[in-house]
Amino acid sequence: MDQIQDSTTDDVESSMPTQSGTALPPPAPNVSGRHRSMVWDHFTRIPNCDPSKPRAKCNYCTASYACDTKTNGTKSMKYHIEKQCKKCPFNRTDKSQTTLAWKGVGGSGSGELVSIAFSVDACRQSLAEMIILDELPFRFVEGEGFKKFMLTVCPKWVTIPSRVTVAKDCFSVYTREKNKLRSALQGQRISLTTDTWTSVQNLNYMCLTAHFIDDDWNLHKRILSFCLVENHKGDTLGKAIEMCLHDWGRPKYLAITLDNASSNNGAVSYLKKKTKYRKDTILEHEFLHVRCCAHILNLIVREGLREFDESIAKVRGVVKYVKSSPQKWSMFDKCIQLEEITCKSGICLDVPTRWNSTYLMLERAIKFRRAFERLEEEDSAFLTSIGDDDDDDEEDVEQVVNRRTSRKLGPPNNIDWEKARLFVKFLKLFHDATLRFSGGLYATCNSFFPELATISGAIDMECQNQNLVVGLMATNMKKKFNKYWGKLDNMNMLLFVGILLDPRYKMRYLDFELEVMYAHDPTKAVDLSCSVKNTLTRMYEAYLANEDVSNSLQQQQQSRSLSREDVNLTGEDGASTDVDVRAQRMAIFQARLQSEDSLESKSEVDRYLDEKCETDSASFDILVWWKVNSFRYRVLSKIARDVLAIPVSTVASESCFSTAGRVLDPFRSSLSPMMVEGLICTQNWLRSSSTPISLRTIMDDVEDFERQLDMALAQEGDNSMEASNTMSTSNANS
Repeated sequence: MDQIQDSTTDDVESSMPTQSGTALPPPAPNVSGRHRSMVWDHFTRIPNCDPSKPRAKCNYCTASYACDTKTNGTKSMKYHIEKQCKKCPFNRTDKSQTTLAWKGVGGSGSGELVSIAFSVDACRQSLAEMIILDELPFRFVEGEGFKKFMLTVCPKWVTIPSRVTVAKDCFSVYTREKNKLRSALQGQRISLTTDTWTSVQNLNYMCLTAHFIDDDWNLHKRILSFCLVENHKGDTLGKAIEMCLHDWGRPKYLAITLDNASSNNGAVSYLKKKTKYRKDTILEHEFLHVRCCAHILNLIVREGLREFDESIAKVRGVVKYVKSSPQKWSMFDKCIQLEEITCKSGICLDVPTRWNSTYLMLERAIKFRRAFERLEEEDSAFLTSIGDDDDDDEEDVEQVVNRRTSRKLGPPNNIDWEKARLFVKFLKLFHDATLRFSGGLYATCNSFFPELATISGAIDMECQNQNLVVGLMATNMKKKFNKYWGKLDNMNMLLFVGILLDPRYKMRYLDFELEVMYAHDPTKAVDLSCSVKNTLTRMYEAYLANEDVSNSLQQQQQSRSLSREDVNLTGEDGASTDVDVRAQRMAIFQARLQSEDSLESKSEVDRYLDEKCETDSASFDILVWWKVNSFRYRVLSKIARDVLAIPVSTVASESCFSTAGRVLDPFRSSLSPMMVEGLICTQNWLRSSSTPISLRTIMDDVEDFERQLDMALAQEGDNSMEASNTMSTSNANS
């Protein structure tokens, strides 16, 4: 097992770099106190040679040099070690010979031939990134097969680093990538997701993930921290999140998405209390807490399936039976061939606590119904072997034996198969909604309300269904639906603002769906519609006030200071002049015009909502639309960029626990928490797209260049005009 301590941040080698970039170890101290050249760590005097012409040979390539201290010195030997010796492990870059290699551009297969020089540093960096990306143990580099492979691929790399050195290199990659991400997050307003996990070490870990849209309107998600927490209490989680954000330079954040655990309410309350009055906080974090929609959907569907556990358990039993041994699977495969079933998907076993896996199990099992029925006829043990044993792993052996002897469910009958078919048909809607909520490559905030309206309408329709099975399931779902989503005014309004910022829907779609959902109470629909629009207006005003995005306000302040200080109401003799009074009144008039312009800029919300909705199509990209139209809605586009980055589920944080389970398997459970965080975070950063570039900085540089160019051109014009006036004056005098 790899036992790597927290000293991974130490330097890989305590060597001093030379001017040529070659890192050599410091010279060993001489016993006599006299300074000893470092070349004698790499050269050995040749015995039995002419004492008047002493020579020394290299320890790596056996090249010999004259080494008389008075005549030759050590300069030639030092040059050999730094520049010429191909086998010296400290000669990191071989510049004498390059190799042609194909450098690909993108994923299209195009590229160009480039010359590459061998570099030990580049090899070590690539090796560290391979260890991180492929989740390999550190001891992989000490394997006999790997060393033999590297000897064939790269014979110049003589000294393969040890597992301790590779661990230090991995942490160096983590530090480098973290600094890149910290620079990219400057000025960004992010949204957060977090979740907790208990490792095989019985330690509590918390994952914190940032979601943001960069200046080029690309959506990103990056793991900020995978740290230890003492417990799952609200204040503990809140303090851990606060410390993590402090380590990243206290970036601005708009919302945090959490599941429905009661401790998360305490974490949100703690964060609100600490950041409520910060200057960069929007609306005092009134809409900070976003509940995970995928988790709520899971609760709703599980409530609906509770009454039909027996039918689902029968299907689960036959699937478990055929997958229990190769002999049973071979017999089942013969039944599939005899029934001429062409489905290639195959059957799968579910996890009872995850309804989406139950949906997939039922969907696939229905396709093989005829094969299961044939297996029932040909396998005599089929009927007696299927029991209610879905929870065997959670019970004692004695309890399992007693329950098995007392009750056998048997295979599903026609009624059970029909129930399964109805379940699959009805649950497909929830399955598709869960997939949309869990997306990580596209914005999900604008998809919440359409899915909410569709699910609400489907549940209401099935509640009135004549089929008792689906009707009972829908009725149970309706109770849980009303608990979380029944009162829209108690939900986070940013989820509804997301639909307003979708140019395909805006207020028209919101009003339409609210009228349908509240057909029994039209007044409630109107109030909710006004509340959502009011939230967007308040956010617009907050962005206008807190982030200094309006250039007109700055110009207004400049004009006001000009009218108060630079405009003198009196002449030099203390008397008022007509010119000064007129200049003062014109300055006040210009300030009023700029003030009116700034007030008109507040109508961005109204102008956007009044425009025609965009046509909905499969190729429509909401981020591309806002990128193209950001110059028209300068302030509103900033709101759209922050709101659309809000994730509606915690899948991004939960997915990293799968990686953590592979990194911290029972064979590598001795990794320190610092190294675990470095491996998981760095893998996420390396696998993600390239770090976003701040276009704002580039545009500022361009504007400064254009301003300087205009000033230079204006000065050149003034100089040319003065020269022409001088010429005309001299001509007139002559």
